[in-house]
Amino acid sequence: MSFMNTLKDKLGMSKGKAEGLAREHGDTTGQGTSRGSQTLDSKTGGKYGDRIDSGADKAKDTLHDDRDKGNNPT
Repeated sequence: MSFMNTLKDKLGMSKGKAEGLAREHGDTTGQGTSRGSQTLDSKTGGKYGDRIDSGADKAKDTLHDDRDKGNNPT
C-alpha cells in the first residue's frame, strides 16, 4: 500500500470518528460552534461577522439534520 493510500485510510477513519462524536454530543458541539463564532467575530472586529454567522448556522443545521434523520446513535 502506498503512502497516499495509507494516509487516505487514516483520514477516513478520523472523519468517521469525528462525525460519530459530533452526533453523540450535538448539543455541546452546537454550543462550541456558537462560542467559536463569537470569538472569531470579536477577533476580526466584526469585519466578517455575516460570513462567520452563516458558517456557524450551516454547521448547526447540519448537526440538527443528522439528528432529525435518525443518524444519532444515542
